Amino acid sequence: EPIEAAAQTEVITKKIQQVMNKSFTIDQHQFNVTASIGLVLFSGQHLSGDEFLKQADIAMYDAKKSGRNMFRFFDPQMQNTINNKVLLEEELRKALVMHQFKLYYQVQVDSHGKAFGAEALIRWVHPERGVVSPFHFIPLAEETGLILPIGNWVLNEACAQLKSWENDASTQHLSVSINVSAKQFHQTDFVEQVEAALLKHQIKPMLLKLELTESMLVDNIENTIVLMKAIRKLGVRFELDDFGTGYSSLQYLKRLPLHQLKIDQSFVREINSDKSDKAIVKTIVKMAQGLGLEVIAEGVETEQQRQILKNLGCGYYQGYLFSQPLPIEMFMVTLQL
Repeated sequence: EPIEAAAQTEVITKKIQQVMNKSFTIDQHQFNVTASIGLVLFSGQHLSGDEFLKQADIAMYDAKKSGRNMFRFFDPQMQNTINNKVLLEEELRKALVMHQFKLYYQVQVDSHGKAFGAEALIRWVHPERGVVSPFHFIPLAEETGLILPIGNWVLNEACAQLKSWENDASTQHLSVSINVSAKQFHQTDFVEQVEAALLKHQIKPMLLKLELTESMLVDNIENTIVLMKAIRKLGVRFELDDFGTGYSSLQYLKRLPLHQLKIDQSFVREINSDKSDKAIVKTIVKMAQGLGLEVIAEGVETEQQRQILKNLGCGYYQGYLFSQPLPIEMFMVTLQL
């Protein structure tokens, strides 16, 4: 009986974990071990021993993801998830070769409503799925290492767009911000990649902005500062994205060669009704001004939000109030309105 079998298995599993959890001593050093255990019920299933072990292995990895000292039963949905993941990875690799990626641009404006730049956001134009949000494929790209060639493509595509804007007096002042992942940023040759893109497209470096997140500053901060300074010497500017949502040591913040802080949309969303959000934004703006940094707020959707931000000293904005992310052709049309 599956239910009874599962109950008995759970009892045995907990006994195993209790034994494994006992501390032990080696050379006068005390150690502790936890066990992540995967379980599979095979009543009524006609599978080989190897296939059952694979299912138990899948369940074990699911237990590891759930935290230490956990156990999980195999669920057919787990296998479906893995199969879908493998299929998506294959399609992602194909997307690079078949040129299925495209940059969308979301306008950034100053306090007078004048466009001064845009954030370039990657989209996957899938022949069957349609436009796929990065939310659905960037985590997998990070996990598989595909974020490296994808990130390099974004870098060069953004530089190519800046070059095309250079020939028109109405757009030659526009800057482009691109998101850079931690894995991409910490490549041994990332500085060389940025320099190569600048030379290849012959653009003004100051018009290219690299967006880093606060989480990237937690690990190996000293190396991060060295890399940022090397890229800053090329003329490229840096923006700290999602500011206020992660861990930022003010001691290190003052050492980073930043140009701009981006206030996270979570503080903007209810700024007209939440006093705490308003206080946080005010503090960020004052601190940025003291450090000589510009501040841009993302997720601005209403005129009331924009006005409050302006009154608090934030003079640059991005959000649906001005435009959603658009393909370059539509983006150019909105600039002319």
